[in-house]
Amino acid sequence: MKDVIDVMALQSSRRERRLPDYRSASGHSMATNFIFECGIKLGLQPATVATAAIFYHKFFKEADKNDYDCYVICTACLCAAGKSRDEPVRLRDAVNVAHNSINRGSGPLELGDEYWSMRGAVAQAELLVLRLLGFNLDVPSTHRYLLHYLRSLQEWFPASQWRTAPIARTSMAFLQDFHHSPAILDYRAPHIAVACLTLALHVLGVSVPLASTLDDDAAWYSVFTKDLQKEKNWEIMEKIMQVYSREPEPL
Repeated sequence: MKDVIDVMALQSSRRERRLPDYRSASGHSMATNFIFECGIKLGLQPATVATAAIFYHKFFKEADKNDYDCYVICTACLCAAGKSRDEPVRLRDAVNVAHNSINRGSGPLELGDEYWSMRGAVAQAELLVLRLLGFNLDVPSTHRYLLHYLRSLQEWFPASQWRTAPIARTSMAFLQDFHHSPAILDYRAPHIAVACLTLALHVLGVSVPLASTLDDDAAWYSVFTKDLQKEKNWEIMEKIMQVYSREPEPL
């Protein structure tokens, strides 16, 4: 259990780090960090940023990372995710945010050769991403599953306990952070949502009311998804924990 509880400290220390220097980062080691930072700067919803990360992982599951500029593909994935989630991203905004994130302290690009070159590269990369995805931008929304489970679970808890324990915020944070790992492609959305919720409960030391009266302590989440085995749930939770313990390295 200690390994699970330590996740909270790892999560805090990870977020307290300084903004990364993408220019000195090796390979694609900071790619998802770049997606999340740019997505926040563009004012995108968490689910849209997560979708961009999914597109990135899917793209490089098929493509060779040595053949493409990491940050151009990341920017293209953000644009594609905006279309997927009905939250359009202006290409000029995406280019300027990406350029500013790579070149800390720089202002918006002037409408010159550098701007048009980067704009053209991102536009071409977005088309490439769409082709590799088969123009299928449908991504199961794990966020919606988790939100639905949280609303249902809230009814099981005394109101005072639900208010004092940040179950919703913690489980959503685990879900968002799991998008840093390509392992998120290996599991179904309902199962990931349950794993994030289960991990949050363990970290916070909160028990589901009346769960102890059941023959199996994992039975409480069978009302959400009936085909998730206890071993699989722990496997997903371990993958989530690895996001916090793994140091950035070339992928």
